[in-house]
Parts: sequence; C-alpha cells; structure tokens
Amino acid sequence: MANMFQSLQSIFKIPELKRRVLFTLGMLIIYRVGGHVPSAGVNGGVLASYFKQQQGSLLGLYDMFVGGAFSKATIFALGIMPYISASIILQLFTAVIPHFEKLQKMGEEGRKKITQYTRYGTVFLALVQSYGLSVYIEHLPSVEGAPIVPHPGWGFRLLTMLTMTTGTIFIMWLGEQISERGIGNGISLIIFIGIVARYPTDWLNTIRAIRIGSITPFGLGVLLVVMVGIIAAVVLMQQAQRRIPVQYAKRVVGRRVYGGQSTHIPLKLNTAGVIPVIFAQALIMFPGTLASFFQGNVFMETMAAMLAPGSPLYTVLYVVIIVFFAYFYTAIVFNPVDLADNMKKYGGFVPGKRPGKKTAEYIDSVLTRITLPGAMFLAFIAVLPYFLMQRFNAPFSFGGTGLLIVVGVGLDTLQQIESHLLMRHYDGFMKKGKLRGRRR
Repeated sequence: MANMFQSLQSIFKIPELKRRVLFTLGMLIIYRVGGHVPSAGVNGGVLASYFKQQQGSLLGLYDMFVGGAFSKATIFALGIMPYISASIILQLFTAVIPHFEKLQKMGEEGRKKITQYTRYGTVFLALVQSYGLSVYIEHLPSVEGAPIVPHPGWGFRLLTMLTMTTGTIFIMWLGEQISERGIGNGISLIIFIGIVARYPTDWLNTIRAIRIGSITPFGLGVLLVVMVGIIAAVVLMQQAQRRIPVQYAKRVVGRRVYGGQSTHIPLKLNTAGVIPVIFAQALIMFPGTLASFFQGNVFMETMAAMLAPGSPLYTVLYVVIIVFFAYFYTAIVFNPVDLADNMKKYGGFVPGKRPGKKTAEYIDSVLTRITLPGAMFLAFIAVLPYFLMQRFNAPFSFGGTGLLIVVGVGLDTLQQIESHLLMRHYDGFMKKGKLRGRRR
C-alpha cells in the first residue's frame, strides 16, 4: 500500500506524465458534462422515468455504456458505441474482404486508411442510430400525461440526427486526443468512465437497502468479500498467458551475427476480450426488447418470459453464445498462419515444430485449448449479477460486461502509467524485487 502511494506521488513529479494525466482527466470531465446537456425537443425527465423500466433490456445495456446519457436523450446519447460498432465491422471486413486484408498488411499507411474508413462508418452509423432513436422516442407513450416529445415530426428527427451525430463525432475526437496526448486508450477510457459514473447510485441504493433491512450488515460483508475475490479472479484471468517458446536462428551478414536469441509468443487466455459478452448480451436481450414493441402479443410475451434474465433457458443460451463468440472473434483477430509465416521469414521457429504449416497448426491447437477456459470464465462473470441478486439479495448489479471493461481498462491504464514511471527510474505500482525501478 505504501508503495502505491509513493507511485501516485511520483506521477506528479514527472512533468510529462503529470501533464498527460491532467489532460486525460480534463477530457473525461468534458465528456461527463456533455452527457448532461439535453438534446432539443425531448422532455429528459419524463424519458428517464420511462427508461427505469428498461434496465434489463437491450436499451438498458446501451444506456450503461454511455453513462446514462441514452436514457436522458442528451447530446452524447449515442456515446462512442457507433465508433465501436464501426471498428468491429472493419475488423470483420479484414477477415473476409481481400481489399481490407491487404490494407491491414500495408503497415502505417494501411492503418491510416482503415482509421479513415472507421470514421466514415461511425458517421453513417450515428446518423442511422440517431434517426432510429428519434422515431422510437416519438412513439413512446406519455408518462403520467406528460409527452416525451412535445413537437414530433421531421423537424425534431433532423435536429436529433444532427445533434447526436455531432456529439458522437466530438466524443470520437476526445478519445483520439486522450490516446495521443493523454494516458491510456481514449475510447476505452470513455466507456470506462461511463460505467463507473453509475457506481455512486449503486452505493446509495446499498445504503437504502441496509436502512430498510432488505440486506443485513453481515450479508453486505459477505458480499464484499465475494466481490473482492471475483475482482482478483478477473485480474488474474485478464493477465493470464500461455507462452510458446520461439528460437531465432543465427544469421551471419558480413562480419555481424544476427539472431540466435530466445523469446516467446504470449497467447492470452481471453484473446477476444469483452466482445463475446457484448455480442451475447445483444442477442439474448433482443427478444425481450422486441416484445416491448408488441404489447399484447401472446407469442412475443411468452418468448420474452422464457428468455427473462435469470431463467434456466436464458442462462444456458447465454453461456453457449458467449463460448461461440469467444472462438469466433478469436479466429478473426488472431491468424496463426500469418504469425507462422512471419516467424519463418525472420528465421524464427518453435522448438520441435517444423516452420510454416506445422507451426501454424501447433499454435492453433494451443489457442483452441486455452480459449475454452477463458470463454467459460467470461460466461461465469456474465451470469454472476443474477446469481448475486438472487443468492445475496445484492441491491446493485455486479459483474457482467461492466466489471470486465472496468478491470481491463484499469489494468491497461495502470500499465501505461507504470511504464512511464519505470522509464524515469521510479518505482511502479507493482514492485518486483528491491532493485526494480531504482537508480543504480
């Protein structure tokens, strides 16, 4: 603990790191302020009252990622999600369309092109989503006699599209500025701060639950111990790797000898990250969200009841879909054949395996085996909120996508801060040995 406080103090002793951290905090504050600026033509208070009934739906999931801005229809209602969707679509394109695959292999120039296409895709998706949101809000029923949109029509729709698309573009710019001039991944930090912004409300709900007696202090203590253990397990799984040893052959060029060193390929247990859980939640919540548009339809209401969060069918399908997308997305973002070819080109080989096809098959088999425990752990974290609410009567949702994102982004940001500290001979957050990070 003392080492952590010393490291926090060291941040403000390094001018560049201090400037980056303060810049990042400033950009995140701007994002949070913008999340409370209402969009024109919408009664935000009435809309928020309606969305309180949608917490277990796809709309409630979306609202979590944007820190509550969606349920209030603010200028940042779409958040950074159109950019995330465009990035995922471009990643899928690189796996199936030769043109995008070629761009990915072109180095810096190709990455710039892909980034440009991602920005165009973000604008297009933001326009489509903002139009859909404006039409959806127009057709919502009045709450206690108060209309959500006092003056519906094309004027409201076009104004909403312009406002929310501009808001998304501004958020995208904020994220890029944080990545370039701040600390950490800007896009990830924006999602991170949107999720963390809901924690004070969860704490207030917990205090109310203790006051009314729905949860005892002892039960809360047990719940906190369980939560700490789960967070530790998530950190462990996020950092877990299977290292494949790689040896580079010696090459003599003139009078110099190149290669000959040993290294390794780090294969993460959770290569796909949080994407499988997001995809699975979107699919599993879609029937319930769809049923809300068909009030009185027996078939839709029956299907929604069968797939209600916490039901046996919901849990089984949720786990199966997460495992499927874990393998699917891993296959898209990690290509063993390309990796094996690059190793062969630079004289690298896995001991005991022939370079080329055999190496690719070996890497693929290892990746297939380690993906299963990673996928099962993702599934466990995804169904955890419903278990805690039923077993421990938790007054808040703990686990799922939010926990994975918060822990993952937090670890990534801490590692970047640590690298800055160690470069300047300060102790990092995770001290290993007495000599690490000290001046010689």
